[in-house]
Amino acid sequence: METISRPIVWLGNTLEVVREFPATVRQEIGYALYLGQTGGKHISAKPLHGFGCAVMEIALASDRGAFRAVYTVNVGSRLYVLHAFQKKSRRGISTPQHDVEVIRQRLKRALEIEAEGT
Repeated sequence: METISRPIVWLGNTLEVVREFPATVRQEIGYALYLGQTGGKHISAKPLHGFGCAVMEIALASDRGAFRAVYTVNVGSRLYVLHAFQKKSRRGISTPQHDVEVIRQRLKRALEIEAEGT
């Protein structure tokens, strides 16, 4: 049986940011994105609240801190990686407002790319 895989589109500086994460975090994010490409969902992937279409957040911890990657598979036929960052705040689990705005802008860009058909 052939597995159908969605191409990944890295928006902004997400790929460069993920490359700076610790190796174990990079591997888990890579596996989570692979699962998203093939129609699955990683155990660490949870819906990110406040977005109309399904935006997923992968939250991982390592000895170097908390790391996040945000993506969507509900925009066209591609998996868009919208944002990746190291969570600096020790207070609460919510996503910082600055990062929410980056996600919102990049989601808008993903929708524009799909509308353009490129």
